Amino acid sequence: MDLREHIRDIPDYPKEGIVFFDITPMLSDPDAFRHTIDCLAEKFKNSGATKVVAAEARGFIFGAPLAYKLGIGFVPVRKPGKLPYKTTCVTYDLEYGTDTLCMHEDAIAEGEKVLVIDDLLATGGTAEGMLKLVKGAGGDIVGIGFVVQLGFLDGPDKIKSKGHDHCFLVEL
Repeated sequence: MDLREHIRDIPDYPKEGIVFFDITPMLSDPDAFRHTIDCLAEKFKNSGATKVVAAEARGFIFGAPLAYKLGIGFVPVRKPGKLPYKTTCVTYDLEYGTDTLCMHEDAIAEGEKVLVIDDLLATGGTAEGMLKLVKGAGGDIVGIGFVVQLGFLDGPDKIKSKGHDHCFLVEL
């Protein structure tokens, strides 16, 4: 299945000169959504991971069903003030500014094997923030995956410069 056919380009969103790649057509098509999760599961089935870490909101869309399919735990990474227990937080750069992500401080055990999953790799800021959270908790990153990679931005190089390989399903 060509997943690119299920991604809509929206020019000048969220601001002029930016093309937003909308995954909602992929989500609304049950075959495309199932195929996406199945492809991610196939890539990571032998990773030895015990947890999937994903950031709100779109990362949850892929991370939670992937964790279910692999039979492992799911760790939500959220904005400050959204998690009810004690958190550890990291601030990182985005293509449009900075942001902060938080994770429960007891979400990952020392040495636990973790997959980091998100919908899209652009400049790599969100992924880098999640990597810092996982490493700070003592987790061992055994895989990084994205549904879409924007190859024309520096996110792939940023991930590689941190010593990690990653996979993706669609490159734009």
